[in-house]
Amino acid sequence: MSTHQFFKNVLVVIKGAGDLASGVAYRLKRSGFPLIMTELPTPLFVRRTVSFGEAVYSGETTVEGVIARRVETPKEARELAASDIIPILVDSKATIVAQIQPQVVIDAIMAKANTGTTLTDAPLVIALGPGFTASQDCHVVIETSRGHRLGRVIYEGAAEADSGTPGMVKGYTTGRVLRAPVDGQVIGQVKIGDMVEQGQLIATLNSNNVCAPFAGVLRGLIHPDVHVKTGFKIGDLDPRGNVEHCFTISDKSLAIGGGVLEAILASEVMT
Repeated sequence: MSTHQFFKNVLVVIKGAGDLASGVAYRLKRSGFPLIMTELPTPLFVRRTVSFGEAVYSGETTVEGVIARRVETPKEARELAASDIIPILVDSKATIVAQIQPQVVIDAIMAKANTGTTLTDAPLVIALGPGFTASQDCHVVIETSRGHRLGRVIYEGAAEADSGTPGMVKGYTTGRVLRAPVDGQVIGQVKIGDMVEQGQLIATLNSNNVCAPFAGVLRGLIHPDVHVKTGFKIGDLDPRGNVEHCFTISDKSLAIGGGVLEAILASEVMT
């Protein structure tokens, strides 16, 4: 899985290392691209078992056989980029982009708004989902909304607007997302991958209980180091009850990763 000779000069920086960003990173690393991922000091994702950014907390993590390791400097990140290990650098503003000038920058923060990515960041700038317009603040947008257009490469215009409603799974939509009832830090009472019954205690926040609205498997839970605000997404409950899904990259993430791979291979950075 080492860097492919044909791709060795196509360095990729991915801003964000949550579950969708990790699906992209997995596709690119397995294809042989050298890459670096950046994250916040306390990442906010809930699907921690399939997010390479979990290495920020643990030092090192493995997702489907691919290892990610936290590094402390841009120099370390650059040295590790071409290896079989994905370097994760805490760099909230992705200042490494200006320092090392990669051929490709991917904004996978999923903030649903542009937090600072520009067309001039790299020869090829790719953005995931809503908040970006291709040819204005990036070269390419990848559709992230489930449905017929998921993973499509957009060269003009924007992705579908955020609906605010998670995709339906076995009749459940918004109920699948667990949200903070108050401000505080989430103390888990069960682990990701555990089966829970309806009404079972999943976590507490400042003596407030978060209980399962239905039976299923806990697919994600935010790290206890994160101080969340009321209403913030803190967990993901899956009514399908398939434990394997908690530890493998989702179909959505892989589809988006495929779109990114297509955009890179079809671009001028490959010539």
